[in-house]
Amino acid sequence: MKAREIREMSDDELKKALDDSKDELFRLKFQLATGQLDNPMRIKEVKRDIARVKTIIRQRELGISHA
Repeated sequence: MKAREIREMSDDELKKALDDSKDELFRLKFQLATGQLDNPMRIKEVKRDIARVKTIIRQRELGISHA
């Protein structure tokens, strides 16, 4: 998920994307623990997506617009 795509989302869509990403991260970590994870790099990607979404949410809270 690119930052540009995230910035185009509404506030409700951002919250939904954050919840979905957190759920996916939980499932990935569970798969890792049970030895069923096929792509361990996906955990890193999901963590970065969560960070991006949280950053955009915080910027909106502070009223910071980004080009």
